[in-house]
Amino acid sequence: MLEVTALPLAELRERSSEKWREYPADVLPLFVAETDFPLAPAISSALRRAVDIGDTGYIASRTPLPETYADFALRRFGWRVDPSKMRTTADVSMGIVEILRRVTQPGERVVVTPPVYPPFFDLVSEAGAEVVRVPLVETGAQWELDLDGIRAAFEDGATALLLCNPHNPTGTVHTRDSLAALAEIAHEYGAAVISDEIHAPLAQPGTGFTPFLDTGEAAERVGYAVVSASKAFNLAGLKCALMVTASDRTSAVVRGLPIEVEWRTGQFGLLAAVAAFSEESDAWLDGLLRTLDANRLLLEDQLASKLPAARYRIPDAGYLAWIDLSGLGWGDNPARRILKEAKVALHFGPAFGEQGRGFVRLNFGTSPEIITEAIERIASLVDR
Repeated sequence: MLEVTALPLAELRERSSEKWREYPADVLPLFVAETDFPLAPAISSALRRAVDIGDTGYIASRTPLPETYADFALRRFGWRVDPSKMRTTADVSMGIVEILRRVTQPGERVVVTPPVYPPFFDLVSEAGAEVVRVPLVETGAQWELDLDGIRAAFEDGATALLLCNPHNPTGTVHTRDSLAALAEIAHEYGAAVISDEIHAPLAQPGTGFTPFLDTGEAAERVGYAVVSASKAFNLAGLKCALMVTASDRTSAVVRGLPIEVEWRTGQFGLLAAVAAFSEESDAWLDGLLRTLDANRLLLEDQLASKLPAARYRIPDAGYLAWIDLSGLGWGDNPARRILKEAKVALHFGPAFGEQGRGFVRLNFGTSPEIITEAIERIASLVDR
């Protein structure tokens, strides 16, 4: 059993990425979706080998990544995907924009489901479309897609939906039944569904994960998935994602994208993704999931004992916690006060949509010590 533990804080502060350069050294950075763990050994080995032999040119026209990802999807999700129906690009956001440009016309409307990853709003605009907000429904036990609201948006003329699966920031893994129903509704109205599945490898084993394209014939006809190793394996700076389809029609759309969309893939990103999705990295990923499971439970305990007014539902996937602090009376954007007075950087809740007022997003992909200190710092504000 492989144990995956975070690097020491002093070593992390030597990093030059956004997480460790945005704020001064007295701030604990738990805002952006980077993790504090060392790379999986297979990835480190692949990158060192590339540096040693100067393998730093353009990506090849044929690479092992589609086949490697297909094997990964079958092992981890039980999903059979055709490698010939995939194409690489620089990152998930670029893949989303390029697909949206092909499946919508300028000025058409695209459904998003807030609270949701803030760039979704900008990606729709970048593609020349307009955002329609159909918020998730909170049932008390979980967050769910508002299928009736989505149907109404399609009925009113929306032509596509941008799905987050697993959902960021709530960590929700949408059920197979919900995804299949979404696909049927989209197919009924001739709408496309683009599914951002970047957090899929981080679904906890007890929850599982259902790829949108694996929910039936309707999903295959209307759907596109954009996947990457970047969140699970902390590779965002290396630039590599896969656009995945499951029908001849949708595959033709992706094949029709300009070659530059594919050539923007980073060579190091591709090499790292092959290593990440290989069977050699499975033990590391399993170790990471065990660590994140312990961290999400630790966060629950820390909040219950030190910030009992906070509301937190343990996420099904990922390392992002969506925490309701509205009961503390710290305003619509409590992360501002927390940053200024507690020196803990969290993602601003309102950035995820109106439904984020009073919320913060906390990254627990770090050490137990940092999680504990962060909650202690935040809790100290209650007495001020």
